[in-house]
Amino acid sequence: MANRWQNRRLPLFLDCTMQITTDTLLATPCDDEEGDMATVCCLGSEMFALTRDPKDTCAVLTLGDEDGFEISDFKVTLGKARLLIELAAADAIKGDDQVQINFKGEHVDFAEVEQTLKAILKGTGTYVSEL
Repeated sequence: MANRWQNRRLPLFLDCTMQITTDTLLATPCDDEEGDMATVCCLGSEMFALTRDPKDTCAVLTLGDEDGFEISDFKVTLGKARLLIELAAADAIKGDDQVQINFKGEHVDFAEVEQTLKAILKGTGTYVSEL
């Protein structure tokens, strides 16, 4: 799984159909009230959530009012102003295999977001830091 992403270079400007813009990202690496579920999300005019219960073998990606999509074998890249999620072809959502969340980095706790993403991706995907 990891080898598939090692030599892949991303273009500076992606033509992602699915994009969300928000002020900030919120992260909880281990939510005791939700059975230790790890969550990265944003709220605003558009909602996004990436979650994973430690007992599950896949993560759940929720966009807007849609039901969550179970995903596995995916890559997440965290930068100072974006979070890019690249899905395997089998997990494409409405034909889109990339979701990009653009945000303002000044209100983001990057250490907590990074810790949460690593918990979500453990055994299911690849994490790349552009910080």
